[in-house]
Amino acid sequence: MNKETVQEWYAAGLHFECTGCGACCSGPGEGYIWVSRPEIELIGRHLNMTPGQLRQKYLRRVGLRTTIIEHETTKDCIFLRKIDGKKQCAIYPVRPSQCRSWPFWPDNLSGPSDWNRAGLRCPGINRGRHYGAKQIERIKRNRRWWENQKDIAESSLK
Repeated sequence: MNKETVQEWYAAGLHFECTGCGACCSGPGEGYIWVSRPEIELIGRHLNMTPGQLRQKYLRRVGLRTTIIEHETTKDCIFLRKIDGKKQCAIYPVRPSQCRSWPFWPDNLSGPSDWNRAGLRCPGINRGRHYGAKQIERIKRNRRWWENQKDIAESSLK
């Protein structure tokens, strides 16, 4: 399927609104939560850790890339924590690009059946806010989010 065909099926846009359920960050399957070097620095600062301390405690290498570790038993992201009785991301202001772009991942956008399959796991898909096709494409490509949001980056440095 070429790029134009993929875009055609959601040319009118899609609906998504995060419900805060944490399903996108949870097991039962094992996965990868890829982080870049700048994201590692921002997450470290947010947690008052050096990048080395963060790497030692919360990250692991897979080939040439780095991923956030998952809870050994549940396979939940290690930063998905119970806060005030509800599962929440402990690094939400500095969460990686991969997390920021959910559910607009290429695999979920391959076709309507892939989008709806993701919706079986994520109650926010096909509900709430409308995203136009151009917004979706921009979210998919926003790999260097920290460059566009210096206020967030600077607040995490304090």
